[in-house]
Amino acid sequence: MLYAFHEMQKSLGAPMRFAAQMGMNWAQSSGNPWKDMPASDWLAASSELTMRLSQEYPKLPFGIHSVVVDERTHAVEEKVVEEKAFCQLRRFSKVGAKGESRILLVAPLSGHHSTLLRDTVRSLVQHHEVFVTDWRDARIVPLAEGLFHLDDYVRYVIEFLQSLGPDVHVISVCQPTVPVMCAVSLMAAHNDPMRPKSMVMMGGPIDTRVNPSKVNDYATKHGIEWFEQHVISRVPAKYPGFGRRVYPGFLQHYGFVAMNPNHHAKSHWDFFRDLIKGDGADAETHRKFYDEYNAVLDLDAAYYLETVQRVFQEFQLPRGVMEISGERVDPKAIRDIGLMTVEGELDDISCPGQTDAAHGLCLNIPNARRKHLLVQGCGHYGIFSGSRWRNVVYPAIREFIATERAISEKSPAAVSVKPNVKRKK
Repeated sequence: MLYAFHEMQKSLGAPMRFAAQMGMNWAQSSGNPWKDMPASDWLAASSELTMRLSQEYPKLPFGIHSVVVDERTHAVEEKVVEEKAFCQLRRFSKVGAKGESRILLVAPLSGHHSTLLRDTVRSLVQHHEVFVTDWRDARIVPLAEGLFHLDDYVRYVIEFLQSLGPDVHVISVCQPTVPVMCAVSLMAAHNDPMRPKSMVMMGGPIDTRVNPSKVNDYATKHGIEWFEQHVISRVPAKYPGFGRRVYPGFLQHYGFVAMNPNHHAKSHWDFFRDLIKGDGADAETHRKFYDEYNAVLDLDAAYYLETVQRVFQEFQLPRGVMEISGERVDPKAIRDIGLMTVEGELDDISCPGQTDAAHGLCLNIPNARRKHLLVQGCGHYGIFSGSRWRNVVYPAIREFIATERAISEKSPAAVSVKPNVKRKK
């Protein structure tokens, strides 16, 4: 019923959006004799704000066509290199570039589209060949494709690494730190020659018992049956995924906004005032941010509920009881893969300490191949987007990957290091 009510609400709001569009067009029209009067500015601003608060936002393209490296502009090619039912693997590379390190960037499947990592990709492709997991909206995946489970997520990561290896480095942002840790652990346990050379984990819920956030507290205060009863709905008939049980994107969006309603209200009010004042630059910054922030996707219910239960309620990975397809996950099997963790000091989604916990699980990675970066004054989104990402985080990741690549090119005997027993702080 949730989805049906949402669709009805959209239909009922259509006349209001149409009227707002007409009002904005009239206020800005050269045929409006009062176009330069304050009343027209007010009409245009209020009409646009009404439209933006009530419309649906489509997935945006990555739109990375070129990058500047050492004052030279390089064209960037984007290509889908692998198709799966719930994911496309997209390749970004500078045209003509050869011999650069390969990176598998595992984007979060937690509400927003993978294009949220646009700034991440734009930086990484300056010096690397980048492959991004571009997750599909579950409402467009036909039910005939089957369900998508957390185990399937791990399997996808393993298969992508196997197709890109052996000289590949994996970066996971937020939610995928757990499935990536599972995938790499299983590959290491099987001595898979295609296992990555290094892994970078950024702002993720490796152990949410550490410094729990409001999101973590919310997950533990409600049983899994509560989530199934209150947030799961079926995709309506108008979409290809008709009948699929999902956690709808619009509910996730409400949750995002509810975490900090005052901030969003102030942001929209400032946008309205910027429109009235004619401050086009700040208004456009607002549009770009919310065009991406408001674009959400549905999650398959099986994957969502399993993630809530196994990661946020039962803490299976840090407790050592996580199993994927019946096989126990043991991060201690990882011995010859570098590990870097990145956290934001002010992150209120994956709080400091939750990602750093990965080091305590990977006991057999040598200390010389570990790195932890705590970014001062930085929130969750700042560790992968914006000035701190570009000026602090990315240079550190680039250096780490270059070091790990150099290590991997040496003979095994030359890089043999005594395993770590207790992590150095």
